[in-house]
Amino acid sequence: AAADGLGSIAIDTTQLNMSVTDPTAWATAMNNLGMVPVGLAGQQLVTDSICVPGFDPSLSMMTGITPINPMIPGMGLVPPPPPTDVPVVKEIIHCKSCTLFPPNPNLPPPSTRERPPGCKTVFVGGLPENATEEIIQEVFEQCGDITAIRKSKKNFCHIRFAEEFMVDKAIYLSGYRMRLGSSTDKKDSGRLHVDFAQARDDFYEWECKQRMLAREERHRRKMEEDRLRPPSPPAIMHYSEHEAALLAEKLKDDSKFSEAITVLLTWIERGEVNRRSANQFYSMVQSANSHVRRLMNEKAAHEQEMEQAKESFKNALTGILTQFEQIVAVFNASTRQKAWDHFSKAQRKNIDIWRKHSEELRNAHSEQLMGIRREEEMEMSDDDSGDNPSKKLRVDDSALAAQAYALKEENDSLRWQLDAYRNEVELLKQEKGQLFRTEESLTKDQQLQFLQQTMQGMQQQLLSIQEELNNKKSELEQAKEEQTHTQAMLKVLQEQLKSAKELAEINGHDESQANEINVLTVALVNQDREKNIEKRSPGLKSEKEALLIGIISTFLHVHPFGANIEYLWSYMQQLDSRISANEIEMLLMRLPRMFKQEFTGVGATLEKRWKFCAFEGIKTI
Repeated sequence: AAADGLGSIAIDTTQLNMSVTDPTAWATAMNNLGMVPVGLAGQQLVTDSICVPGFDPSLSMMTGITPINPMIPGMGLVPPPPPTDVPVVKEIIHCKSCTLFPPNPNLPPPSTRERPPGCKTVFVGGLPENATEEIIQEVFEQCGDITAIRKSKKNFCHIRFAEEFMVDKAIYLSGYRMRLGSSTDKKDSGRLHVDFAQARDDFYEWECKQRMLAREERHRRKMEEDRLRPPSPPAIMHYSEHEAALLAEKLKDDSKFSEAITVLLTWIERGEVNRRSANQFYSMVQSANSHVRRLMNEKAAHEQEMEQAKESFKNALTGILTQFEQIVAVFNASTRQKAWDHFSKAQRKNIDIWRKHSEELRNAHSEQLMGIRREEEMEMSDDDSGDNPSKKLRVDDSALAAQAYALKEENDSLRWQLDAYRNEVELLKQEKGQLFRTEESLTKDQQLQFLQQTMQGMQQQLLSIQEELNNKKSELEQAKEEQTHTQAMLKVLQEQLKSAKELAEINGHDESQANEINVLTVALVNQDREKNIEKRSPGLKSEKEALLIGIISTFLHVHPFGANIEYLWSYMQQLDSRISANEIEMLLMRLPRMFKQEFTGVGATLEKRWKFCAFEGIKTI
């Protein structure tokens, strides 16, 4: 336990066949490893301050604890990571099966990764090839209890300790050169690299520990809240004749009245009053009523005390104000020429400042005293008005008459001022040569302007309606022309068909040739109809429609079997949420050479799909 507290590795002193403070032994060991010895002549390799941080030999004098020497048998030589401001001096560590040689103290310390939370596992690399699991356990079990060792075939292993602080002891061995026995073979030596390892078991235990700490914190907070919560009110006893008699005695006592009245109220709210106990409750209520006179007497006494305090305060304030008046009178007398001429300039300045300050304080106290007197007068007037309502009515009538007279005079003055302003305005307008316009003319101008705006809006609407009418007329004329053209074409085709049939009958052609002629005729009619549709279909109205056509074409091109309008609309909704399925369908119907509609399925599974056919339609143009 002492070795764990010191954070060192315990070793057997019988294996210390070389002095750790002997520079000759240090140089011999470094030569055996093929390393240049560092000149450390006369330097102590292990200091007390490093082996035991903050070690104080006089500790036993203060605490009664026997001082611990880190060099005594059974104690370790591997200290915890020392402070950064203390130079690190590592020394040779001897074990039964191997020897650990420290790294060059002039080299930088070995790097480590970020420590995972709850880390209990270390990665040990650079092991000798002939190192066995027993040797590894012999070296690292000095750092603490080992729960598992997972050794690999490639000169590294993972060691899991029982506690987290043991990992820090193992990290201290990083950089040491390990040699098995006294052999100089490469397979029996290697430079150790110890680093933190991330293990699921460590993280799981750390999470469990954190949850346990959180539960303890919640429990502690709950205990603290329970401790700080105000105590519950005392429980009220149930009604009985004995308790009622005791409560009646308490109601008569002034010191226990507040507690007793609470119990009485609870009993009445619980419904303990019945025919049998009504007399007892009546007597208790009567006792409670007897305290009303006492409370009123106490209130009157307190009010009297308050009045006395107000009177004493007013008298004291009056005395203070009198003294302020005397001080101000002294300053005023000093400022008269008879005495003022005898003072120096600095003295005059100070006297003037003091006088102003005293006058400000006197005025403030005077206002406070006047406020107190006004409040008293108001209270007295309230009392008088309550006692004599007829006097109050007379006072109200005189006040109203005075207010009416004042308002009348104010109204006359305002009317005179308004007449003066009007005269000035008229004079100014006459000087500028402008005519005075009345309010009616202004309202008429506003109405006329409003009517003009309305007329302009109606004219614009009429123009737009006329344009739409002209467009409809032109479309109607085009439709009539197309209709006459198609009728003429139909007549010509019918005549050709008749002539072709007669020739077929004369020449003895078979029925298949007649069918081919019919198919050709229908194809020509359909082609002419498509041309007419193309003529009637308007072009693209905006750039938005061009973008929609491009996106729809790309979408249907990657769907060779077509897509229904709902699927296409759901895709377009991701790009533009304002577009509707009807708008997409109308756009597809306007371009029959780019998009065609097909029906798939039978009966209930009948589905309408749109396909991209621009590559087929461009060949027929």
